[in-house]
Amino acid sequence: MVVHKGDVVLAFGHGGTADAIADDSVLRIYSMSKPITAVAALQLVERGQLALDDPVARRIPVFAEVTVNRGRSGDVLDPVPAATPITVRHLLTHTAGFTYGGSAGAVSQLYEKHGCDFHPGDGPLVEVVERLARIPLLFEPGSAWNYGVSSDVLGHVIEVAAGRPLDEVIRDGILEPLGMSDTTFRAADVPPDRLAPLFEADDGRAPTAMDTSAELAIPPDRLTLSGGGGMLSSSRDYVRFAEMLRRGGEMDGIRILRPETVAEMTRNQLDGDLTELDEGSLDGEDMSGIGWGHGVCVVTDTEAAGDDFAPGDFGWGGYASTFFNVSPVHEVTVVFMTQLIPSGLYPLSAQLRRLVAEARSPTP
Repeated sequence: MVVHKGDVVLAFGHGGTADAIADDSVLRIYSMSKPITAVAALQLVERGQLALDDPVARRIPVFAEVTVNRGRSGDVLDPVPAATPITVRHLLTHTAGFTYGGSAGAVSQLYEKHGCDFHPGDGPLVEVVERLARIPLLFEPGSAWNYGVSSDVLGHVIEVAAGRPLDEVIRDGILEPLGMSDTTFRAADVPPDRLAPLFEADDGRAPTAMDTSAELAIPPDRLTLSGGGGMLSSSRDYVRFAEMLRRGGEMDGIRILRPETVAEMTRNQLDGDLTELDEGSLDGEDMSGIGWGHGVCVVTDTEAAGDDFAPGDFGWGGYASTFFNVSPVHEVTVVFMTQLIPSGLYPLSAQLRRLVAEARSPTP
């Protein structure tokens, strides 16, 4: 879907062996959950229930005595007490020192061993977070950037601050006010005929459908409400969320965030770009000219990032090759939904950005 100045100018769906995907088809958005969780946290900040510089340990005491691995992302574990407390701001900006399992290094291996990637059936947030707190950080909080489970920890901070489960906080503060009725943490809640199949492919191999029956069988009391990657949504839902941000926190007369909060959320919070500061979590992907705000990446230098971007463009993507981009300068919002793992197998986002840029400024 492409929206220009609030009007849908393109809504296109296509399926391969099945009927064309519809704007109400529900897909796993994985890391596109992160901006939604960030908005939920910023709503609490606006209400005074949370502060950006609050130590996480104030809400989750088990983080009062975290350690840092002096070997950083290497194969050696050499933990020492952290000198800097993790704050809410660190969680929003991925500067807390967390990572994901499946990466190189001894710390990442501990994530896999102890089930700290916040997969759908890893259990309640409180349990996963307590396991995570015993694993060393990659670096002193605030000293570098590394993509990881920060948004998941933030989800539990939100629960404690609000005194309610994360899904209820997000439902009442974001989903219901915006009319996002398709967005949920529970695949079992989605009508089977609207839940999109998930595909997997490797280079040179045709995509094959994955068995997703396990996600439908997770008991409610064992479901992990992953604010970093656990949500499902439709294109029509997510475009409303993205348009709300483009419009400075308001949609159809309903205010979700203050304009100044959105401006801060979509401003680079780092001293440099992701390529300069990343500890290796992006696998060498070139993110020159792109920084990080609160839950979204932000274009800071169009010469470095590429001329398909405009200054201040923001957005993010998900593991199954979904992504969104908002261009406040051009008043354009783009949401792309598919279900193909891994992301980055095809240059979908770059190609779509090019097409939108060409349509915005056609060659004479």
